[in-house]
Amino acid sequence: MQKSNLNLVDSRVQGSLGSLLVLLGFLLIGMAVGNVLAVVVLALFLSADADSAVAILNQLITQPDQVADGWYAMMILQGTVHFFSYLLPALLFWFFIERKTLPHFEFREKPEMKIWLLAALLVFVFIPVNSKFIEWNAAMKLPHAWSGLEIWMREKEDKLTVLTKFMTTYDTISQLLIALFVVVLLPALGEETLFRGIIQRKLSQHWKNYHLAIWVSAAIFSAIHFQFYGFLPRMLLGALFGYLYYWSGSLWVAILAHFINNGFVLVMVYLYNIKVLDINIEETKTMPLQLVLSSLVLSAAILITIKKASLKGTHIA
Repeated sequence: MQKSNLNLVDSRVQGSLGSLLVLLGFLLIGMAVGNVLAVVVLALFLSADADSAVAILNQLITQPDQVADGWYAMMILQGTVHFFSYLLPALLFWFFIERKTLPHFEFREKPEMKIWLLAALLVFVFIPVNSKFIEWNAAMKLPHAWSGLEIWMREKEDKLTVLTKFMTTYDTISQLLIALFVVVLLPALGEETLFRGIIQRKLSQHWKNYHLAIWVSAAIFSAIHFQFYGFLPRMLLGALFGYLYYWSGSLWVAILAHFINNGFVLVMVYLYNIKVLDINIEETKTMPLQLVLSSLVLSAAILITIKKASLKGTHIA
């Protein structure tokens, strides 16, 4: 009997790993399709042929400021690639491989209004804590023996920094709304569906350890962005969204927190660009230790409150 039970557990684990490999296949196909469609859409937008569109795409990645209407072209590229790389493959996997529907992402009773409000508040309260990890991670130094790897990581980071700075050089309401849709809403929907709704949940089901599932999913979420000098703060945010999902039982709570976190940054950048604010939120600045500690305590208190309030709900899936 014991051997039979062990075989059953092994088959479930293998099934889980197998389904995640299928998910990976969906993602790779989605990325390929997304890149091809991005070229097509860019060709239509720029009234160019396919060869010219490919050349423009390469220039857009390396020298975006040299492309006519480059900001809008970048938004088209980002939006198309992200939708086909994250959101669409995740939903297709969920519907056709897992044979589940959108309501299956929820596994507790509908969260109370205070859960939504606390989740939104937590995003702002957590900023000073995460700023300290941003500072530490940005100052990361590898051993001398790994200097080649560090140079490659720095070059990769510098290229992504150029693209990020270019995408945040907007000063009109219409551009802000486009950026909120492409850079905030699509990632909030796609990344939370993929990393929290599917990967975290499947790992939790098979490892029977939700803490491990949350942190591994958060690490994958951070690593896939290929920004090594922002790995720790992004992983912490991923874990934060993961706990919000697990304790609230609602993927929409995690999506809301993700949207508010990224949206707040874009709005602050917009206000800085139009000279309403003198503070550039994208600059890494040291916050007072007292503020960081207060942020840590308040964040923990809010998370505990959310946990206690949420776990009173009935498990429905």
